[in-house]
Amino acid sequence: MHIRELAVSHSFEIRPTPFGDERGVFVEWFREDAIEAALKRRFPVRQANISVSARGVVRGIHFADVPPSQAKFVTAVHGAVLDFVVDIRVGSPTFGKWDSVRLDDTLHNAVFLAEGLGHCFVALSDHATVSYLISEPYNPAREHGISPFDDDIALDLPFDRSELLLSAKDREAPSLSEARKVGLLPTWEDAQELYARAAIPGVS
Repeated sequence: MHIRELAVSHSFEIRPTPFGDERGVFVEWFREDAIEAALKRRFPVRQANISVSARGVVRGIHFADVPPSQAKFVTAVHGAVLDFVVDIRVGSPTFGKWDSVRLDDTLHNAVFLAEGLGHCFVALSDHATVSYLISEPYNPAREHGISPFDDDIALDLPFDRSELLLSAKDREAPSLSEARKVGLLPTWEDAQELYARAAIPGVS
């Protein structure tokens, strides 16, 4: 299993080692001990979701209030998506920046993003099936969104906007600056407190 940190701190790409023969492929796509040792933090899994999306569907940019927010481990079990991690932590050195990873059912790779980060993906294929392991249960009162079309964030979307399909909620989501003005965004300080609590004692 190979793990690399992305351009947004506290987010990582995880690439497992597939084992294949004439029968097919076996992949150990999540191991708590390996993930926690590499990330030097605990990742309790308290909810698991699956979404199925048509080509061109955009889900996000989504985030949850800090605390407790949600850390996520995201992988594509069928098809392919372009996955984005967006730094929305006010005061972060990379506030407003993003990184992206193609997740697909060939590499069987995954993205881990810590609490306080924004998440979005675009389905690159029909029936793109994404699995999410999440550190906290969904709480609609604490969930928010930012427009994936925000020109200040400027996500490098893989299709023309006319080809993209969004929910009504995502279409109406505020820009990053609007969300900041009304106090929706997490702060770097609050996120750091959460990371410190999640850290494994004695591991540096």
